Amino acid sequence: MSMPICRRACIVLLSTCATLILAAQFPTIVRAEATYPSRPITLIVPYPAGGATDVLARFLGSKLQESWGQSVVIQNKPGASGIIGAQYVAQAAPDGYTVLVGVTSMIQQPAMMSTLPYDPLKDFAPVVQTASTSNLFLVPLDSPAKSLKEFVDLAKANPGQYNFGSWGPGSSAHIHGELLNQQAGLDLTHIPFQGSAPVMTNLVGGQISSAFVDIPSATPQLKSLRALAVTGPQRIPSLPDVPTFTELGYKSFEPRGWHGLFLPAATPKPIVQKLSAEINRILKLPDTEEKIKTLGMIRGGGTPEEFSAAMRTDAAIYAEIIKAAGIKL
Repeated sequence: MSMPICRRACIVLLSTCATLILAAQFPTIVRAEATYPSRPITLIVPYPAGGATDVLARFLGSKLQESWGQSVVIQNKPGASGIIGAQYVAQAAPDGYTVLVGVTSMIQQPAMMSTLPYDPLKDFAPVVQTASTSNLFLVPLDSPAKSLKEFVDLAKANPGQYNFGSWGPGSSAHIHGELLNQQAGLDLTHIPFQGSAPVMTNLVGGQISSAFVDIPSATPQLKSLRALAVTGPQRIPSLPDVPTFTELGYKSFEPRGWHGLFLPAATPKPIVQKLSAEINRILKLPDTEEKIKTLGMIRGGGTPEEFSAAMRTDAAIYAEIIKAAGIKL
C-alpha cells in the first residue's frame, strides 16, 4: 500500500526544513572556526591550585595567550577526583573556549565506579597529550623506614597503624597504593585529598605516614621527604638512587601517567586541530621543554587521533589492573 499523500508531504516538508536550517547555520559555523579564537579561553583544572596539573596548565596558558593574543583564564574546579571539573567541560558549549586539563584518572575511574556523569572516551575530544610522569612513593624524613622493604616490614609489624595519601579516590596514586597493599600483603588505609598539594602538606607535616605523589608536585619538597620507590619502566634521571617498583619485585607499576587537553566531544574538528597544532608548537619551544623538565615530566605532543588511540589502549590496561586489585569506589 502506498504512503498517504498527506503523510508523504509532511515528511518532505520536514526534511526540507531541516536542510534549510543546516544550510543557514553552516556559514555561522564556518565563520566561528575561521575566527577562532576571538574571545578569552578558559582552562578548567579539576584540582586545587599549586599541584603539578595546575602549574603546567598555567605555564601553557600563558604561552597560548602570548601566541594568540587572547586572554587564557585558569579556573580551578576541584572535587571528586577531578570528576566535577571534567563534568563541567563535558557539558560546556562545544566552541573551543572551555578546555579541560585532564590526567590519567579520567580513564581509570570507569573501571572503579558503577556510574559516571560522562563517558571519558565518548564525551570529550582529545586535543593533545602535553606531558607524562611517574609517581614517587614517599615517607616523611623522620620515618624509620629507609627503604621500601623496611617500610613494608614496619607496616606488617604494626597492622592498622600505617596509611597512604593520594590526590583523590580513583587516582593513579590510589591505584598504586592498593596495588602495594595487595602485592605486599599490607593493610595501609587510603587517605584521599583533593589534589597533590594538600597531600604534600600533610606528608611533610607528618599527618600521614606515606603517600604516592607525582614527581612534579613532590620535587619542590623532596629535601623534606624520603623517596622509597618510583613507578614507571625506568629510574628517573633526576633521582638515580630511587629504584623502580619493578626492580624491587612488584608488578603493574610500569605505566606512566599523562596530562592532556580536552574539549567537549561535539567541538568542530577544525577547532580541535587548530588548538592541537598550537599546543604542539608551544611544547617544542626551548623554554617549554626546560619547564617541563624541571617539573620532572616528559614532554608530550602528537595528534588528537594519536592521543585518542593511546587513551583507549591505556583504559583497557588499567581496567585489568583495577579488577585484579579489586578497587571499587
